[in-house]
Amino acid sequence: MQINLLVIRSKNPADLAQQYEQLGMEFSYHKHGNGPYHYAAEFNGQVFEIYPITAEESTNETRIRLGFEVENIEDIMELLSNTNWIIIKSINISEYGRIAVIQDLDGRKIELKNK
Repeated sequence: MQINLLVIRSKNPADLAQQYEQLGMEFSYHKHGNGPYHYAAEFNGQVFEIYPITAEESTNETRIRLGFEVENIEDIMELLSNTNWIIIKSINISEYGRIAVIQDLDGRKIELKNK
């Protein structure tokens, strides 16, 4: 089994989609039926969507932690050091491989793992 859909919500979905594009994702902007417009990226048979936060939703939606495998973690981290990503933890070698932790505009921690 593998995850095939991941949805997060943001007060600023356009800015957040732009930030995630710095990791190599390509987003489309669309909606399904009567639902809200949102950003969606597809990769490796998986869908990652960024929806706007509605008035009924709590800010606890931002407490999701994400993890992405990346091709070359050194290059990615160098690129991100000059952007609006916050580097929480530089590249570390663990039993799971080479891993770094960054933070997005909404305060979500993102784990990057080298393939």
